[in-house]
Amino acid sequence: MSEREAAVRLWFQMWLTGEGDGILDLFTPDAVYIESWGPEYHGAARIRHWFCEWNTRGRVLRWEIRRFWHQGDRTAVEWFFDAAMADGTRTAFEGVSLIDWDGARIARLQEFGCNIDRYDPYEAGPVPQFRDEAARWF
Repeated sequence: MSEREAAVRLWFQMWLTGEGDGILDLFTPDAVYIESWGPEYHGAARIRHWFCEWNTRGRVLRWEIRRFWHQGDRTAVEWFFDAAMADGTRTAFEGVSLIDWDGARIARLQEFGCNIDRYDPYEAGPVPQFRDEAARWF
C-alpha cells in the first residue's frame, strides 16, 4: 500500500510544482482519467498532454491528501484542492479519487467533488431555504 500511496503523492506533487516528468511511468498506456466535472482523458499520453496544457492556464495552490482507503486493486483518496487560473478565477473544493491499479501503475482514476461553500437549508425553520444560485456539480 505504501507504494501506491507514494504514487498518488507523486501525482499530487506534480500538480503543485507544474512538473509532469514521470506521468508516462505513473499511468498505464491505456489509463483513463475522469475529472469530477466531466472531462475524460484516455491514455497516458493524453493525460500528459492535458497536464502540460492545463499548467499553461493555471496553478494548483494546494492539493492536500486527508486519508487513503485500500481494498484489493482499488484505492480511495480523500483530498482538498485549491487552484488559481490565469484569468483570475479560483476554485477550491473537497474531493475523492477512486483509483484502479495495474500493479503499481494507475489504470483508471475517477474524481468526485464536493462544494465547500455549504449551508443548512433548514436553519430558519422546517421549510428549506435554498440559495438562489446555480448548482455547482463536480
